Amino acid sequence: MMEVMDFKVRELVGIAAAVAGHCQSCFEYHLEQARKMSVSEGEIRAAVKIAQMVRKAGDDNMDKFVQEKLTVK
Repeated sequence: MMEVMDFKVRELVGIAAAVAGHCQSCFEYHLEQARKMSVSEGEIRAAVKIAQMVRKAGDDNMDKFVQEKLTVK
């Protein structure tokens, strides 16, 4: 499966997954690897932004779900 993605894609996915998963050590590792292979800062920032949007949507949906379940009907 890993051979389907090139290095840059794997590291950008790793960066995004680390951000979405709140894993600081994972983020540091994948950021370092991406920079070693000259992945552009723009590409890195784009991956981070996508992860932040996904994480925010999940957090917002969970908050809404909890509120609905706590509402007495």
